[in-house]
Amino acid sequence: MALTAETVVQANKSAYAPQTLPAVFSQTTGTGAGLRGTGALPSPTIESQNRPNALELRLPPPSDPGPYQIGVGDVVLLATPRSATSVEQLSGLLAAQNARQGYTVQDDGSINIPDVGRVRIAGLTIEDAEAALFQKLVENQIDPTFSLEIAEFNSRRVSIGGAVSKPTVVPVTLTPLYLEEALAAAGGITVADQDYASIRLYRDGALYQIPLMELYSRVGLKKTRLLPGDSIFVDTEYWLNRAQEYFTQQIALTQARQQSRQVALQQLQVEVALRRADLEEARTNYQTRIDLGADNRQYVYLTGEVEKQSRFALPFERKANLADALYDAGGIASATGDVSQVYVLRSSSDPRELGAVTAWHLDARNAANLALLPHFELRPDDIIFVAQQPVTRWSRAVTQIVPQIINAGATLTRR
Repeated sequence: MALTAETVVQANKSAYAPQTLPAVFSQTTGTGAGLRGTGALPSPTIESQNRPNALELRLPPPSDPGPYQIGVGDVVLLATPRSATSVEQLSGLLAAQNARQGYTVQDDGSINIPDVGRVRIAGLTIEDAEAALFQKLVENQIDPTFSLEIAEFNSRRVSIGGAVSKPTVVPVTLTPLYLEEALAAAGGITVADQDYASIRLYRDGALYQIPLMELYSRVGLKKTRLLPGDSIFVDTEYWLNRAQEYFTQQIALTQARQQSRQVALQQLQVEVALRRADLEEARTNYQTRIDLGADNRQYVYLTGEVEKQSRFALPFERKANLADALYDAGGIASATGDVSQVYVLRSSSDPRELGAVTAWHLDARNAANLALLPHFELRPDDIIFVAQQPVTRWSRAVTQIVPQIINAGATLTRR
């Protein structure tokens, strides 16, 4: 029958489900069976307390931090004379001073001055910073008459919390910072039972304690000098050692949780890697079976005057059409194929109709008929046949006859 739109619809109605790939090709390694790690960590130990007779006094050792060192985040001001020459030469510096805009020490420890460039002053005292700026101004041929001051102290601080009115952070400035000033900045102490309250100072990993009653009875304790990085906590816990142990315990628990997380991630990575390897091995084995012909693959066969007589493997999980198979083989041989004689042969799948064949004929001399190729669905064991041109048959007949005539003539001549 002729291959038309109507016959294509009829041909495509035949029952057919494309082969599916094994399930292993649609599986992924997933995310594992959940994090393992070290499991649940024990809860912090809580022990009952009995009031001691007196709280222990443990003072921090005397310490002199030395002159203030400029740090990242501090804001410095450069003051310059207001003479005409200086204004012309240091216009950028003078404008910053007049606007009360200083220079913030950046993350790299430098300030950026117009017409001068970046000058590193972090970690220097004011005197050392002035010397560095003086040298930089001289190198840039600018009048080095100036003064340096710190407008904002942001790099060195002391934190205050616990039983105070307003927990806060107090900056450490050029003048020493004492305990009484820090407590005043936090609004004062708010504990009800002062007999068993204390001020605890964390410094460089060590814990110190000043009982509140001692602080009030000994004026000198209020002049305890604080250093940058100190943490003050007004506490109502009785035992200093217990507070120290709790502090150490919290650090240990945090580290244990971090290590547990790392162990869990490592286990998960191993599990995912093993699962991925299993999937890759299963897929490779299946591909090897296909390559060796051990799997029952479905094919369509191309014969006659096509560029390459071959078999076309029907794809998995989708239907192939006549255009897919025909042009996979290189299309119709232009020199020998008859475009008006393209056939699709399909045998009956019913064993009782062995030998029964349905044939669809495509006349591709009309180019419009080529539009039917992508719509004609192929079925397993279909045969695509392209007939040869009449001139091709004549040419091949001549090719076979001529050598015989020549051989016969040569035999007669020898006689």
